[in-house]
Amino acid sequence: MGLFRRGPKRDSRELARDGEFGFFSEREGGVFRSQVRQAFAEQGLEVTAYAGAVTDSAGRQFGLGNLAAVCHRDRRGERSWPALIRDHVGKVLRTMDGPQPLEILSADEIRACLYPRVVAQETLPASDSFRYGRAPAPGLREVLALDLPEAVQMLSEDSLHDLGDVAELRIRAMNNLRALPVEGHETVRRGDGSAFEVLLGDSFFTASRVLVLDELVQRLMGTELTPDGALVALPFRHQLAFHRIQDAQVVPALQAMAQFAAAGHEEAAGAISPRVFWWRRGVMTPLSEPDGGGLRVVADADFQAMLERLVQDEA
Repeated sequence: MGLFRRGPKRDSRELARDGEFGFFSEREGGVFRSQVRQAFAEQGLEVTAYAGAVTDSAGRQFGLGNLAAVCHRDRRGERSWPALIRDHVGKVLRTMDGPQPLEILSADEIRACLYPRVVAQETLPASDSFRYGRAPAPGLREVLALDLPEAVQMLSEDSLHDLGDVAELRIRAMNNLRALPVEGHETVRRGDGSAFEVLLGDSFFTASRVLVLDELVQRLMGTELTPDGALVALPFRHQLAFHRIQDAQVVPALQAMAQFAAAGHEEAAGAISPRVFWWRRGVMTPLSEPDGGGLRVVADADFQAMLERLVQDEA
């Protein structure tokens, strides 16, 4: 899963855009929804397609946002869509129609596949189903989830009642997160001398490893973070970027990571945040904000004071 490979073939951006998924042209959006309907028909279900979802005769709704992003970003282009869509639809229906994990798995089996997952607050239901989850940073929420063979199932507060104390479940989930293998790691170096690290992986919990960043940095880099912490970005679920704050190179690194996070978040499946955060002892403070079509740095007084100290140390 490289960072800078040739992108997928797409219709020209000058063509009329799809009303729901702006990364598609109108033609691509029509082809995508037609193939979704066909994939459901192959499973014996007739669905009605709307802009961002399809519904079946039983009233069940299936969102299309993540699937559309996966198809759009696939480097093989449009020819890959039918297989991607059939695979996705098959997994969704097997998960919905099959036995529910919490009903058939033992307590030990549930704990073995339990992980904390960091998601965008806006992607969660408006109800209180996930009010138990911590907010590691503005706009983010940490919830508990099951990593199943064909799906990741986020657990609502009601579903946790029979599993035990939430705090104890989180401890087990965090230990499982720490034990995940490192699938991919790349260093991004810029012409201005700045650099940052990117963790990549197919796991839905790659970005969630920000919750154990200090241990992850020690594991990857062989050195601990300083008390000044790190810059971090988690644009989408399969990517986590960080820069260890050691000197004044944090300034160009912040600019580079802000661009990286915003670009990675756009059109991504499992999008989390376009922001860069200052991570210190597990506390995450936003440092950048999307601003129209650009980016705006929003460093607070503490961050400014740290920058001044680092610049003085190099003087």
